[in-house]
Amino acid sequence: MTRPTLRPLVPLFSSGPCAKRPGWTLQTLTHAPLGRSHRSAVGKKRLAEVIDRSRAMLGIPADYRIGILPGSDTGAIEAALWSLLGPHPVDVLAWDSFGLDWATDITEELRFTAHVQKAPYGALPDLAAVDWSHDVVFTWNGTTSGVRLPNSDWIAADRVGLSICDATSAVFAMDLPWGKLDVVTWSWQKVLGGEAAHGMIALSPRAAARLMEHRPTWPVPKIFRLARNGKISEGIFKGETINTPSMLCVEDQIDALKWAEGLGGLPALVARSEKNFQVVADWVAKTGWIDFLAADPATRSTTSVCLKIVDSRVTALPQEAQASIASAIAKLLDKDGVAHDIGSYRDAPPGLRLWCGATVETTDLVALLPWLDWAFDSVIASQLETA
Repeated sequence: MTRPTLRPLVPLFSSGPCAKRPGWTLQTLTHAPLGRSHRSAVGKKRLAEVIDRSRAMLGIPADYRIGILPGSDTGAIEAALWSLLGPHPVDVLAWDSFGLDWATDITEELRFTAHVQKAPYGALPDLAAVDWSHDVVFTWNGTTSGVRLPNSDWIAADRVGLSICDATSAVFAMDLPWGKLDVVTWSWQKVLGGEAAHGMIALSPRAAARLMEHRPTWPVPKIFRLARNGKISEGIFKGETINTPSMLCVEDQIDALKWAEGLGGLPALVARSEKNFQVVADWVAKTGWIDFLAADPATRSTTSVCLKIVDSRVTALPQEAQASIASAIAKLLDKDGVAHDIGSYRDAPPGLRLWCGATVETTDLVALLPWLDWAFDSVIASQLETA
């Protein structure tokens, strides 16, 4: 295949941290209150602005508490697990590496007996088998598997336990059923392309009641502590973070939220992501060497799009050799400055992963796809020569 000439203007397709919003420059952050305490009036005002703008854009109910936590989405979901689990049995659904991480932390670190339902990469576990008398922990969108939940029909409206959802690569790109989600966590560096190390958590009234009524039997580290002595740490949900946030990152998140508002809010963000995904889907449909890792079209992620190589010359090889070919494709495009960080996640099956969230321009994806074909042909030709 002839080497393409048209290049993506922005070759950033990483699934986290993700591409900054179009037109972003460091100059957009000149108003950040650097050198000021985050507990000063201006600091708390900026943090509260992130909370308020996030609530408005995502349509989070007024009676849900929203807080900013350290440690990105990981810190937020761990705070939920360490602070809320205990009163009920626990079901954990795991179909990507992060779901497996939460299962491991619950069973090995908290040493809590849990019913872990696993599914291989590309599939979902049996949602009908979930027991809603239990607390249920799950991801909405499997960032490392490219598999997302198709709907919320499986979540019981009359559930006894809490629904605890890691939604980091879904928030701002997919409509979430807030009335069926008691705990939702996400990070800044995903769909809006913010900076890392800051996470957010939204708690329903049911989750807030659990915080007040339940005291964990295990010690809860300060950075995970959402309540103390039966009282919710309300400051967390008013912009008074547990530890020192980066005010530069806060300013960047405000900029990203304003950009999204200017586009038309959540519907516009969803539409951009779905348009990007469709460009990739149309290419996959006519390309023989590649396919989605997610087998069911209804569960394919529109943000973290995971792909597998299905060409028989590759699938006939041992797994290690398949991984080597996928890695060679990603490295070739990275070296050429065409696409950075598109290799599959380290624990996932060998393949490629393209971020199709709202901060990625569709024209860049259109420009990228011929390069993927060229890179595949180039790597295969080299492999055959070597053989």
